[in-house]
Amino acid sequence: MDQLKLITYCGLYCDLCSTRGRIPKLALKLKSSMTKEGYDDWGSCIEDFDPFWRFLDNICTPDKACPGCRDGGGYPDCEIRKCAKEKNQDICIHCNEYPCKLITEFSKVYPTLISDGIRHKQIGTDAWIKEQEERLESGFIYADIRCRGCNH
Repeated sequence: MDQLKLITYCGLYCDLCSTRGRIPKLALKLKSSMTKEGYDDWGSCIEDFDPFWRFLDNICTPDKACPGCRDGGGYPDCEIRKCAKEKNQDICIHCNEYPCKLITEFSKVYPTLISDGIRHKQIGTDAWIKEQEERLESGFIYADIRCRGCNH
């Protein structure tokens, strides 16, 4: 796997997003429970079941739920992604302007963003990814700490 595949331009780790981390696990539990109840056999008699079942199937798989920032997932009009691409930066932490105004503003939504970026620069990408995977195993998800009243 490309080591940057699951790292957003701003420096978040994709699998710590609930769309890729928590939701697929919960969706799998729901689908399994519904399958045990026979919904896959008779559910289509319920209005709008078939599109729901396809949707549920898709969110059970992280790459279908969201392909990740680098493959078009996340906020479609992300200014950070646009800026990083324009500056030819794989991750904003490598930019001479880090943390810039865009990152500083976004860190109001994701309060660990800048400290995670500094940590990433200190220990390198491989070690940082390992730490993020350990966070995921512990149940950490950005949604648990994200500022819900912020616009982004």
